[in-house]
Amino acid sequence: MEKNMDRTIITVVGKDTVGIIAKVCTYLSEHHINVLDISQTIVQEFFNMMMIADMKHSDKPFDQCAKDLELLGEEIGVNIKCQREEIFNKMHRI
Repeated sequence: MEKNMDRTIITVVGKDTVGIIAKVCTYLSEHHINVLDISQTIVQEFFNMMMIADMKHSDKPFDQCAKDLELLGEEIGVNIKCQREEIFNKMHRI
């Protein structure tokens, strides 16, 4: 069974603009964070993206990445949240 302790759920929500995915993925790439899965939709003018990322090789700790991504979201006009996969799963259990 694969160990998922380094997997993170990243959500991005806000008004759609050019470059949201590029800017988020550029940050992840620059810090050696691998995108495992990505889903995005646009409903009217609202953008919604959910990513599963592997932080195993990240050059920054989870808390710093979460803060950095939140600040990046503020810069580009969206809300970016990061959550460890095990916490996300526990919160969304039926």
